[in-house]
Amino acid sequence: MSELLNVTGLHTSADGKEILHGVSLTIEESSTHVIMGPNGAGKSTLGSAIIGSPEYTVTSGSITFRGEDITGLTPDKRAKLGIFLSFQNPVEIPGITLSSFLRSAYENVTGERIKLFDFKKKLKAAMDVLNMDSAYAERELNVGFSGGEKKKAEILQLLVLRPKLAILDETDSGLDVDAVKTVSAGIKAYREQTGGSLLIITHNTKILEALTVDRTHIIADGRITAEGGAELIDEITANGFDKYIGR
Repeated sequence: MSELLNVTGLHTSADGKEILHGVSLTIEESSTHVIMGPNGAGKSTLGSAIIGSPEYTVTSGSITFRGEDITGLTPDKRAKLGIFLSFQNPVEIPGITLSSFLRSAYENVTGERIKLFDFKKKLKAAMDVLNMDSAYAERELNVGFSGGEKKKAEILQLLVLRPKLAILDETDSGLDVDAVKTVSAGIKAYREQTGGSLLIITHNTKILEALTVDRTHIIADGRITAEGGAELIDEITANGFDKYIGR
C-alpha cells in the first residue's frame, strides 16, 4: 500500500507547554489505524495537529499528506486535500440546518456545485446507512440533539464528504450499545464505499468490532510507546496501559 500520511518527529505545544514529544506515524492508503492510551496522553492533540488546529503550535517536525508537506497549511486547506476530523463534543450551530451545512461543506471541500435534487439524493442514501429519520436534515445543526444524534450527524458528514483520511476522536464517547453499533456500521460503510483511511482514537473497542484494524499505536506521555497489529488492542483490553507508561 502507498503512503497517505506521514508524521515525522512531531513536537507540539499549547500555552507554552509541550504536549507531543517527537511523535512519528505513517498511515497507508485504504488502511485502518487505531490510537489508544490513558487520559491526557496526547491522543486528541495528535488528531488536532494533523488537521491544523490553531489551538496547538507545531514547534518541530513535519506532517506530509499524499506527498505534500502540509505542516503550515490552515485547517480549511487540509480539509480540501481530504482530511476530516470528528470532535469529541460537536458544537451546536443555531440557524443552519444539517442539510444546508452539509451541502455547503460538500461544495467547499470538492469545489463543485451540486444541484439540490442530487444532493438530497446523496444525503438520503447516507442517512439510510445510519437509520436516521430524514426529518433530521432540516433541524438546526446539533441544536437539541442528544449525544448519540450528534455523533450520528458527524458520521453522516463522513459519508457525504468522503475524505481520503478520517480522524475519529472518541466518536463512541457517551454512546449506548445500540448507538455504538449504528456508528460502527456507518464507519464500516465509509471504508467500503470510499476506500479511505481511518485513524480512530478510542477507549472503547466495541466500535472496532466491525472493522479490520491494520495497525495499533499506544500513546503515553506524549510519545508513541508501542505499536502492533490488532492483537495489541486485545492485550490492552486485558491488561491496561501500565506497562506502556514511562517508557
